[in-house]
Amino acid sequence: MSSLAATFQEGILERRFRFAAHGTTLARDTMAGLTTFIVMSYIIFLNPIILTSVKPSVGKPLAFEGVVTATCVVAAVMTILMGLYTNKAYALAPGLGINAIVAFQLVGQNGLSFASAMGLIVLEGIVVTALVLTGLREQIMRAIPLELKKAIAIGIGLFIAFIGLYNSGLVVQGQGTPVQLGHWTTWPVFVTILGIVVTLALRARGFRGDLFVGIIGTTVVATIVNHATGHKAFGTSSATFPGWHHIAGWGNWSTFGNFDFHAFSKLGVVSAIVWVFALFLSDFFDTMGTLVGVGKPAGYLNAEGHMDDIRKPLLVDSLAAIAGGAASTSSATTYIESGSGVAAGGRTGWVAVVAGAMFIPFLFFAPLIGMVPAQATAAALIVVGYLMVSALTEGEEEAEAEEGVAAKGRAKIAGIDFHDIAIGLPAALVIMLMPFSYSITNGIGFGFIAYCLIRGVQGRVRDVHPLMWAVSAAFTLYFFVPLLQDHLSWI
Repeated sequence: MSSLAATFQEGILERRFRFAAHGTTLARDTMAGLTTFIVMSYIIFLNPIILTSVKPSVGKPLAFEGVVTATCVVAAVMTILMGLYTNKAYALAPGLGINAIVAFQLVGQNGLSFASAMGLIVLEGIVVTALVLTGLREQIMRAIPLELKKAIAIGIGLFIAFIGLYNSGLVVQGQGTPVQLGHWTTWPVFVTILGIVVTLALRARGFRGDLFVGIIGTTVVATIVNHATGHKAFGTSSATFPGWHHIAGWGNWSTFGNFDFHAFSKLGVVSAIVWVFALFLSDFFDTMGTLVGVGKPAGYLNAEGHMDDIRKPLLVDSLAAIAGGAASTSSATTYIESGSGVAAGGRTGWVAVVAGAMFIPFLFFAPLIGMVPAQATAAALIVVGYLMVSALTEGEEEAEAEEGVAAKGRAKIAGIDFHDIAIGLPAALVIMLMPFSYSITNGIGFGFIAYCLIRGVQGRVRDVHPLMWAVSAAFTLYFFVPLLQDHLSWI
């Protein structure tokens, strides 16, 4: 049987995914796919909670079980498609930022039905798809300076590390301060620290499956602690094995195809277009940041910070936005948690295939994933954040190389020159605002606007790609949309 499996690996799978060419193995990428799934699996429960927490003033509310089913289906299909079509380790699922916009703003504040709100998501996905097919989306990404791309990766690293710290309870909202250290005498914090220690120890020893083993091991410990404390440590929603009679189900398929375009009559044409534009910007640049941030450690970017075949993942991502709207899960997008699989050594599309396939059983056994508490994924998010922040080290390495060939002038520093205000200040804004504003899009937007503004004041307008000016103008409009809505009745 082992020889048959080896033949299969060396044959079909090796030809399709080229493990050896990417410096990985089938076993390693399988483990990486499992890691990616575990780290992002929270979306199975969080997305339904957000989308069903608001009762619409018109139309029917979304069924919780229906959103669970749709979330799993969209994530599974689009992630597997990403792996097969691009041979890259990116995973997709409904995006957290946009689902909150749909629930609390479009439905809760603007009075749309969920069907009409999802219709705007479908339109946004169509717009992004058109840009990909025309090559404009790729051109926009290539117009961004390399230093800002590196800043995006670093900012995302800090952002997801903060998510891990906050969700685990290591950092909490402070008394008189925005944040402070949590109470380190509680069981959840103890389990979090144990998970971090175990994961870092495994990584220090060079164990490839450190993140996955850390998550599983921490979940086991949390479950034992929760049982011993009478479910007082973690409650009954996590770190608890579900009863056998609550495990299985057939899913709820009521949300599929439940969208319309009545938003144009409800909000007005101009306002509806503005919302499509705002959704487009958020989706567009979240994806751009993720492709760059995850693609860099995965080795997908060239020396200039470009991905040679970037149109493929961009196309899958744009189609995922349409699929998410059509299934009423909000826009599906490429997940920054894909970086956990890359950190575990994953490099090929097999990582995405495995991660996507793992969503399928939870159409029928969703309660099982609820066993994984936030404390169990904290270590993985912190490690991934560290790996992305380490992009700054490359500047030092290149600087050393430059000293040896200074006369020839052929070395190029890959880091960020913070002494150059036109590069350093925008890069700093990108890095700081992502975690501080809890938004990848906000960080990118302020950084881009600052870059164009400083270059303009310096009289170096021609040094900025025309698309960067256009994108910065779009971001300016994006940030002023709330102001326009408050003071102009036709917006």
